Amino acid sequence: MLCQNCQKRIANVHFTQIINNTKVEMYLCEQCAKDKGQFNFGSPLNINDFLSGLMGMYNNIPYIPSMPQKLACEKCGMSYEEFQKVGKLGCDNCYNIYGERLKPILKRLHGDVIHKGKVPVKASKSIRVSKEIEKLKEELNMAVRNEEYEKAAEIRDKIKALEAKDGTFEGV
Repeated sequence: MLCQNCQKRIANVHFTQIINNTKVEMYLCEQCAKDKGQFNFGSPLNINDFLSGLMGMYNNIPYIPSMPQKLACEKCGMSYEEFQKVGKLGCDNCYNIYGERLKPILKRLHGDVIHKGKVPVKASKSIRVSKEIEKLKEELNMAVRNEEYEKAAEIRDKIKALEAKDGTFEGV
């Protein structure tokens, strides 16, 4: 489709304007859109710039004093500055190297820095019971270390009851 203004170049800008319940659609080329002064076009959209902007790489980077500026991953050689430009890490080791700098970004993107993931509905009950048993075993060990044998016996009985219900008796 040609530009509705100059009729020479391809229209790659489409805008819709509604004034007093009257809808006006315009198909313009970049040049005519700039000339009209309603649009400001920078460089074409770059996916790396988009992702970096989404993650807040170019601004709002928290100051972390303990990390040197020219740190590079020994496995892939990627520097933190390269990561800021590209928007993705070079390897799994980069997470260890840049961990403190990545935490605010991950928290902003995902809401937390610890992956919780989703659990299938069928498996959620057994996983929940397994975690409860694991927690109780830790409490049992602490009770034995602290020589709280009555409390340890109660915890042991809870563990046995959960294991019997779950069908995974391991013996304590």
